Amino acid sequence: MSDKSFGTPSRRSAVQQLALGAALAATSAKAQTPRADSTPEDFARLQKQLSNWNRWGADDQMGAVNLITPAKRKAAVRLVREGASYSMARNAETKEAVDNPAPIIRKTTRVGKGQTPGSAGIGGTGDNFFIQYHGYAHTHMDTICHFLYEGKMYNGYSQDEVTEDGAAKNSIINYKNGIITRGVLMDMARHKGVDYLEPGTAIYPEDLEAWEKKAGVRVGAGDVMIVRSGRWARRDAKGPWPIQGEGLAGLHMSCARWLHARDVAILGGDGAQDVLPSMVTGVSQPIHALCIVAMGMPIFDNLDLELIGREAEKRKRWDFLVTASPAAVPGATGSVLNPIATF
Repeated sequence: MSDKSFGTPSRRSAVQQLALGAALAATSAKAQTPRADSTPEDFARLQKQLSNWNRWGADDQMGAVNLITPAKRKAAVRLVREGASYSMARNAETKEAVDNPAPIIRKTTRVGKGQTPGSAGIGGTGDNFFIQYHGYAHTHMDTICHFLYEGKMYNGYSQDEVTEDGAAKNSIINYKNGIITRGVLMDMARHKGVDYLEPGTAIYPEDLEAWEKKAGVRVGAGDVMIVRSGRWARRDAKGPWPIQGEGLAGLHMSCARWLHARDVAILGGDGAQDVLPSMVTGVSQPIHALCIVAMGMPIFDNLDLELIGREAEKRKRWDFLVTASPAAVPGATGSVLNPIATF
């Protein structure tokens, strides 16, 4: 691991913060000019060029998670030196907001007050909840039936496999045994020296490689690559904002080729992973579509990476063991998730 230190943004002077903000605003404005590799034709080409279909057999429903081999799991476990664990899940949002039109609904069905003690004086409480986890608020895992392209999902399965009864192919149940692998934090906010990237800021392959060089870490086969833009730091500081109107910082479509070349197993981050707007005419979420459909790569959306960012910086360690267990719901297109990072 690198011994290089990264300055804590909150310790900078107000003048430094303003200067950095102005520089990033200029960078963001430039980023909105589509690059030469940002056309719908490029997207269609990448769907074919980055395809993992049949790589692990015609019947495969695990996709890039096949890259998490027994040897990879054992190597990831050996990363644990302290046994210090930290959640990367955002606390479930219970209030409606412009970026959360469907907050979790939780109802206590059996309260403690006024109970008559039962056998041996034992009582109990209970509740239930409803959560619409896909979207921009709740931490969740997208499985590889969640996106479609030209009527097909990963490995060529027809869109007709997903009905009102659930997904007969590529559902979350395929990951019932859990995710155990190495996680690599790509802290793009720290890389830029700010608390958070502004909405609409694009992250390019050259940014990912520059961070690797600075942090002394390299993303490899079977890893969960976790991208921190500082999205929740901005929300906590400024409040929620309309995602569809103002956007999110995230990966530009050109990063898809980089992810494929590195054989990443799962992509995660504190937003929707795509920069929004996407800068690709007519394609709203190219990273989602390329990862899920072409590569068979599940996605961890809406992670809260503020705590893990601080803990990683404190240790100057940007890789760690990641464990995550989606709900074992047959036919589901994803799952709420509480991924854990352990140093």
